[in-house]
Amino acid sequence: MEQMTNKRPIRKSLKEYARGIAGGLLFSFPLLYTMEVWWAGFIASPLQLLIMVLVTYLLLLGYNRYAGMRPGASWRSVFIDSVEEMGLGLILAFAVLFVLNRIQFSEMSMDEIMGKIIIEAMAVSIGVSIGTAQLGTPEEEPEEEDEAQQEAREAGWRTGLKSKISLVVLALCGSVIVGGNVAPTEEVVVLAVGAEAYHILLMALLSLLLSVLVVYFSDFKGTGKHGGGNLAFAITVDTCLSYLTALAASAFLLWFFGRFEGVSFDVAFAQCIVLGVLASLGASAGRLLIK
Repeated sequence: MEQMTNKRPIRKSLKEYARGIAGGLLFSFPLLYTMEVWWAGFIASPLQLLIMVLVTYLLLLGYNRYAGMRPGASWRSVFIDSVEEMGLGLILAFAVLFVLNRIQFSEMSMDEIMGKIIIEAMAVSIGVSIGTAQLGTPEEEPEEEDEAQQEAREAGWRTGLKSKISLVVLALCGSVIVGGNVAPTEEVVVLAVGAEAYHILLMALLSLLLSVLVVYFSDFKGTGKHGGGNLAFAITVDTCLSYLTALAASAFLLWFFGRFEGVSFDVAFAQCIVLGVLASLGASAGRLLIK
């Protein structure tokens, strides 16, 4: 989405909004149809809603800064784009919930209505950001970098501090989008309670294995110019960052949807590992799919 000062044609701006709407609905429809999310909107406290809004806005800032439609754009442009995406997310969430008859002004309090809209809108707004950036046509993309610039950029992506920040941001976005569709459901608790210790260990190993495979093929495929030791170290660092980010996102989502209430530490930890299987796939694949 563009600033008005850029004076872009209205037709092109409308295309960007259309892509944002498509992306928002594509990535958020499962949550819009999930009863547990509707209930979470009813019981969420104002503080929880505020935290959710702040976390989502930070994710949007990071995504738009490092991997959005105009990577490397000024922070002013990033701030404006992120506000627009959250606003569009709120409008879409309200419209879909109203059409689904999940908003009834005569029977629901304003607190319940706002809770539902805000929780749903946060997932929708991330989808809007991804859709705006990734559903465009090749003609709208900037000219390709020459080989030297591309190589320098990739080297910085793998080794620089900025690259690790962008890795964590994209991993968070992927984790929230993928893991957020499952976190509110009862199945996570059922799987965690019924799992033995070796099941939890196998889930963690599976998560790491999936992360390694996706990280390798998304960022390191064909990088024979790097030494074997450097390549192995880079893959290890990126995999650990990706998985730890996925676990952190899983813990936040489970906490937000009240899955830690009244359970022991062991069950809470098991829930993080269970959800982490999906979240880690989103964290690692997110860089391939939404970067």
